[in-house]
Amino acid sequence: MCGRFSITGDLDFYAEYFGVDEVLAERIEPNWNVAPTDPVYVIAERDGVRSLGSMPWGLVPHWAKDARSIHINARAETVASTSAFRDSFSRRRCLIPADGFYEWEPKELGRTPHWVYRADGHPMAFAGIWASRLDPDTEIWNRTCSIITTGAEGPVSGLHDRMPVSLVSSVWDAWLDRDLRDPEEVAGLLQPIDSEMIMEHAVSSRVNSVKNNGPELREKAERDSLF
Repeated sequence: MCGRFSITGDLDFYAEYFGVDEVLAERIEPNWNVAPTDPVYVIAERDGVRSLGSMPWGLVPHWAKDARSIHINARAETVASTSAFRDSFSRRRCLIPADGFYEWEPKELGRTPHWVYRADGHPMAFAGIWASRLDPDTEIWNRTCSIITTGAEGPVSGLHDRMPVSLVSSVWDAWLDRDLRDPEEVAGLLQPIDSEMIMEHAVSSRVNSVKNNGPELREKAERDSLF
């Protein structure tokens, strides 16, 4: 799964890195401890125009009775068939930039948090989907997003059995193409970066609380100083 991550780059950086045509988002303050319902940057396309916007993390299906039914993750194995995700997977795909993400060891190993990131220092591009729901009280369309996860590989496999899909750059264009709707073809685009490009290290358990934020959360910690 993916329950926390970090996003600290600025708008200009992400616009250039992802080849964005227009920036629609307001600046989001650097966040070293992104939690569900926090705003995140989202790259999507419409009519061939690639835009950089922002949405709360936690997808709310268009048919949901209320906005409390959020889905922060969607499994790659079932995203094309699950009622909450299949329409978004077909027509509303996006990239969600991240510096990296946090994952926790199994309980029997102590639940120590780890910071997972790219060895080359580049941002990850999480495979995302988004949805738009009309709020019946305000009559405002609210857009929300979710991160697609897959079976853990490489260093992450020793921490958890799931991890977010960080897409290779060669599939970005097709992933964002809203005219591409064949479920099998779209599923074939869920190609994560090579696990050899992924690194991780233990960090302080301060990341467990959403009240804590700052670059120190990602600093390597020895086991006798995790707290």
